[in-house]
Amino acid sequence: MPLNLTKIAFGAKSYDDLAHRYEGRREIRLTTRNRPTRHEECVGGSLYWIINHAIVGRSRITGFVKTDDGRWNIVLEARLVRVHQQAKRAHQGWRYLTEDKAPGDVAEGEDIGDALPGKLAMKLERLGLV
Repeated sequence: MPLNLTKIAFGAKSYDDLAHRYEGRREIRLTTRNRPTRHEECVGGSLYWIINHAIVGRSRITGFVKTDDGRWNIVLEARLVRVHQQAKRAHQGWRYLTEDKAPGDVAEGEDIGDALPGKLAMKLERLGLV
């Protein structure tokens, strides 16, 4: 089972805003100073995007490429898949996410309804109410 990563979608205000970044692209490359230690396990997994303290979408990780300046590119498919929103604290850089903790994909035509804001969902989850 491949390993997944989570990352803040810096500057994106919503899922639609993030989806707009994908339009017309063949692949997405994220530059990072350090390659994940477990990078080989991540190829074939997904990078889950966090917006407003919630995981909202994912893209499949196709590889890791070293740049000329010694940094690393995380190469993603240029296809964004909406997932069932899941509360997730903000963090810097990327973090690992195992498959059993990852949110499921939203099926085509499925109505996701009104999603709770990420911070509120986290507070309710801590109280055992969701």
